[in-house]
Amino acid sequence: MLKPYVMLKSYFIRHPASVGETYWQHTAQAGSFARELFLAAAACTVHAVLPFVFEQTASRKIATLHDRMVVNRHRQIAPSCVPATVQAELSQP
Repeated sequence: MLKPYVMLKSYFIRHPASVGETYWQHTAQAGSFARELFLAAAACTVHAVLPFVFEQTASRKIATLHDRMVVNRHRQIAPSCVPATVQAELSQP
């Protein structure tokens, strides 16, 4: 059984580790995606009212973000980023 601190910490790093990132790398990536999606949403809103403006902006941004996510998904995790106790927990089914 893991100590409560280690178990709580594992909640914050389990998903980032599963995609090959540290907690802070994942925070930066997710924040970057959120900013780009926010801008794409703004372009869609303007496009809804003025259909001749931003005709392909949002679709291009979504395609770019998809490519970024798929490419980044294949990064290898650095073993030092995840404590051994959490690595063991992550490897359990």
